[in-house]
Amino acid sequence: MDLIKLLTVIVVSIVIGSILTGDIVARLKRINLRSQGSGNVGATNAFRSMGSFYGAVVLAGDTLKGVVAVLIGRYLGEAFGIDLAAVSGLMVIIGHNWSIFAGFKGGKGIATSLGVIIALTPMSLVIVLPAWLIFFFSSGFVSLASIVAAVAYPISVFIFYSGSYYKCGLALLLGIIAIYRHRENIRRLMQGCENRILYKDKRSAKKE
Repeated sequence: MDLIKLLTVIVVSIVIGSILTGDIVARLKRINLRSQGSGNVGATNAFRSMGSFYGAVVLAGDTLKGVVAVLIGRYLGEAFGIDLAAVSGLMVIIGHNWSIFAGFKGGKGIATSLGVIIALTPMSLVIVLPAWLIFFFSSGFVSLASIVAAVAYPISVFIFYSGSYYKCGLALLLGIIAIYRHRENIRRLMQGCENRILYKDKRSAKKE
């Protein structure tokens, strides 16, 4: 029974994560999002390429994936003494970042991580959200704000959820994954050629 529960959480969470909201919205708009802007399928590139409304839709959809996956894991409880909510949180982000429906390509997992945080460790938002907002509004770089939030997240979980080894371990893994997925952004930030969120051609995406 425990094995079935564990495998169910892993498979279902990866499938949920692999459903890329950015790809769905872009196809409805007859746009190849991967050929626009940064080529990423996340909310930031959707905003740049399709405008604020569609960027918000992608953000909401990707965030919802994280919430739903964690709720499924929480419903199933534990398997072999492992917190399945934490497992689902990790698997949904892996699914989003390396989608099985998109040739193991995907986003950077920030919006989906937000959904996981909301459902699994909401108190950590007391630190993570202000950190993201401060660095975003002071710099204009979504990538920099996301990297700072990735560092702040495990710290916040260690502060508010120190008694949960699974939540602390998950937070550390998610922080590492987020930073790894932003490695090109880090390079561009260091070279001074990273794009800010707002620039003139944010609605210039060409239809296929």
